[in-house]
Amino acid sequence: MQSELACFNQACRARYDITAVLYNCPKCGGLLEAVYEFGGLDAGALRKTWRERRMSNEPLEQSGVWRYRELFPFIEDRRHIVTLREGNTPLLSAGRAAEYGGLERVTFKHQGFNPTGSFKDNGMTGGVAQARRLGMTRVACVSTGNTSASMAAYASAGGLEPLIFIPYGNISYGKLAQALEYGARTFQVEANFDQILALVRVLAERLGIYLLNSINPFRIEGQKSIVIEMMDQRDWRAPDWIVLPGGNLGNTSAFGKGLREMHCLGLIDRLPRLAVVQAEGASPFYEYMRERGHTRFVAQEHPETLATAIKIGDPVSWPKAQFEIESTNGVVESVTEQEIADAKAIIGASGIGCEPASAATLAGIRKLTAAGVMSRDADVVAVLTGNVLKDPDYIYRYHTGQLKAPDGSEIAPTFGNRPVVVANDADRIAELIR
Repeated sequence: MQSELACFNQACRARYDITAVLYNCPKCGGLLEAVYEFGGLDAGALRKTWRERRMSNEPLEQSGVWRYRELFPFIEDRRHIVTLREGNTPLLSAGRAAEYGGLERVTFKHQGFNPTGSFKDNGMTGGVAQARRLGMTRVACVSTGNTSASMAAYASAGGLEPLIFIPYGNISYGKLAQALEYGARTFQVEANFDQILALVRVLAERLGIYLLNSINPFRIEGQKSIVIEMMDQRDWRAPDWIVLPGGNLGNTSAFGKGLREMHCLGLIDRLPRLAVVQAEGASPFYEYMRERGHTRFVAQEHPETLATAIKIGDPVSWPKAQFEIESTNGVVESVTEQEIADAKAIIGASGIGCEPASAATLAGIRKLTAAGVMSRDADVVAVLTGNVLKDPDYIYRYHTGQLKAPDGSEIAPTFGNRPVVVANDADRIAELIR
């Protein structure tokens, strides 16, 4: 099957060899995407093949990414693939969260069940496979946490040297600890995410390092598997809505691309609407989409949010995300730090748990149902992007009333669950329990 890189800019659409080390179109500067000739694929045969692969003990078939490789056939030699059995993440129902969000029901696609605890693993296995195919020896990323943990694990597993650049003092120790444990050389730069990304792109070109941020089109191909697996788990019944947190917008781009391709192949009969939710203090895409047609995209120079996974002021994938939102008649919303914290507590009280950025989905759903954009009886899947243990300090501070927003204002523990200090006295403890 022919695979190429293509400029995403619809006015350009220049084509390049699939092995070209490119992140932007040399002709117009647009983003790139992997494109394929899907002729001859049969929807029924694909469904049957993918279901049967679940029964195999072969590593690629056990991967919730490479099981669906017919939809991203850019790797010709499977020996380049590094898998840690990524994907295979559950759909979880949560009645309490649904009630809080104003819905009759909601389902969470929990990417925190991945090997390194976030959705990044789905994309990173694709990006590292391409790096190995190209003969690269060093890979790099700029990260607020999850990307660094994932890249460190997959690069080390694949025999590559991982180089990680993070904003100094702006990363959860739970995430930083993973990168260190997986052997990455880690540089804490005194700048924000967007400034560091510009720096690392210069270093990558100068030193021959392969960049594995979401601007890498092969990361996006791997992340398509999240929505493919979601449809497989739902027996190919598309929901009304899919709700995602919005940071660098790679997931939005990947989901939209995957949905369009599945629709074209007859795997699903309609496109769900995409809803992207950003933190109020890091919401350039929300601001742009709210005013689109009247303004150009403006980056936020100093984004601020405790949901560090989406603390990005200049999301590189915004043109792709805009296309996918418009293609699915989707929406973009923003939520406050208080709304994120309360939604996170509700998800946790449902027995599920997630990192702060993930909870933006439920906070956004609550606003969208209140505004009448999303109906109470809608079939909604919300994506939880990271594990609850990614940022444990946030959890403790919220439940003990110590959590503060970036501007110093206090975040109320609306659904707080403060631990109680007691004496070593059985009678007294029994009285408290009663």
